[in-house]
Amino acid sequence: MQDVARMIDHTLLKPEATEEQIITLCQEARDYHFASVCVNPAWVKLASQQLQGSDVKVCTVIGFPLGASSPDVKAFETKKAIEDGAHEVDMVINIGAMKSGNYDVVLEDIKAVVEAAGNAALSKVIIETALLTNDEKIKACELSVQAGADFVKTSTGFSKGGATIEDIALMRKTVGPDIGVKASGGVRSAEDAKNMIEAGATRLGASSGVAIVKGLTAESDY
Repeated sequence: MQDVARMIDHTLLKPEATEEQIITLCQEARDYHFASVCVNPAWVKLASQQLQGSDVKVCTVIGFPLGASSPDVKAFETKKAIEDGAHEVDMVINIGAMKSGNYDVVLEDIKAVVEAAGNAALSKVIIETALLTNDEKIKACELSVQAGADFVKTSTGFSKGGATIEDIALMRKTVGPDIGVKASGGVRSAEDAKNMIEAGATRLGASSGVAIVKGLTAESDY
């Protein structure tokens, strides 16, 4: 399961997460050689300190979980996170603008983060699939590619649904082979991970990383 471990963003985004839990998350990520830990911006500095000298990256979230802050705020949050030690940023799109068909607004929103990240951090775009129609999912992926994002990602884990095999397949078909696809929300077991990877996922966001690599099933994933 080592290959799968290197595809997992070991995640803890609960608002009640404590310092001790973040430190444990980082230690687990070191032990299992996960791709990254994904934490809220307030914990980026601590995670960066804990993971110094390891092969684990620090990932954080931008405009999370609603995506409803303005592009300049998201850009500032991105720059601050990188300054604090983030290597990857997962931003939530302006979902309301997407649902309204205001695609120029969505494109500007994504571009603000992609440009703020520059070459300093990978940019992943959370499109929140549970709130979009298939046509909207396709458009959101197309806008992410147009904006120069490195990944598209299914979900925050805080809405009414997470990743599905169908959504991963649709996203992969839309973005083509050169953009990453991250499945997050609902990935709780090695079988879930295998199914998502086979559908086209190149990264998995889960708090169940340890259970996945041990071949177990976790009760929840966020």
